[in-house]
Amino acid sequence: MLQLYLFYILLLCILLFLLCVIIYFFVFDLELLKVLPPILPVILMVALFTLLERKVWASIQLRRGPNVVGFFGYLQPIADAIKLILKETIIPGLSNLFLFVMAPVFTFMLSLLGWGIIPVYYGGVLSDINLGLLFLFSISSLGVYGIIISGWASNSKYAFLGSLRSAAQFISYEVFIGIVVMTVLVCVNSLNLTLIVEFQHRIWFIFPLWPSFIMFFISALAETNRVPFDLPEAESELVSGYNVEYSATTFVLFFLAEYANIILMSVLLVVFFFGGWLPFLNLKILYFIPSWVWFILKIFIFILLFTIIKGILPRYRYDQLMSLGWKVLLPISFIYLILIASIVFIFC
Repeated sequence: MLQLYLFYILLLCILLFLLCVIIYFFVFDLELLKVLPPILPVILMVALFTLLERKVWASIQLRRGPNVVGFFGYLQPIADAIKLILKETIIPGLSNLFLFVMAPVFTFMLSLLGWGIIPVYYGGVLSDINLGLLFLFSISSLGVYGIIISGWASNSKYAFLGSLRSAAQFISYEVFIGIVVMTVLVCVNSLNLTLIVEFQHRIWFIFPLWPSFIMFFISALAETNRVPFDLPEAESELVSGYNVEYSATTFVLFFLAEYANIILMSVLLVVFFFGGWLPFLNLKILYFIPSWVWFILKIFIFILLFTIIKGILPRYRYDQLMSLGWKVLLPISFIYLILIASIVFIFC
């Protein structure tokens, strides 16, 4: 019964992902919307992600997930969205009104800008710029400002401490995630995401650069505040951290931004280490399957991995989190970058 239940979950998720991709292509084909980021597909993917999380966690913990709203509870994300939008937006009396409202809007918009340079298939990208990787990390680095502003503008000690925690964590892991990506840059000698995928026609980077993949995945967990690195949202001492004073629509924007960043990190893992839209191990017999289908399936696997990890791992202490970043991962990433650069210089 449990296996059949999981099969229905996976089948629904794949179908919804295909729907999101179709809408994604539809948005790209409209000339009027080419100047806008793909907002609707991202929101649909976030809704799907929340449903997948609840179903998987329920299976891990041997309990029932959402099962009331719609068939097997599949309309639960829609019910949650309606509930949050219709709730009253409460603004603290001593807060900075302008900054309090603009912080979630700023964070949400930044989470969407990065999608404009993601290649879904060869040529299927909104803006195929040569400095795509630099643009992507420039946008992601600005996300910490929205968190800091939200904590300060709330005029709450819990929110401010949560924002400081999140900023310190974000900056710490942003440093060596850039160093890890530089190993890919050294191998490809290009900042263009399409060229990075095309360079993996012979071999995916997961095989020669598997230490970089492990470090990138750990940093992705920390950057998106996921377990075991969800210290900024520690309920026991910070009561949800920097967004504790937010409700209704303003909370929804933070929520969408966080989950959109998780999906974006899954996309980057696929692009950097798993050949993007290329078929499994580049086998020619598998080229009859459309390239965007491979891209979606790989992303789905990483989203499922993010979800399973949150259901089975405990939370780190904050000192352990910072020690792992500065004392372990940063030196290892430096040494590995020098090693890869030396090998490329000698043999290429």
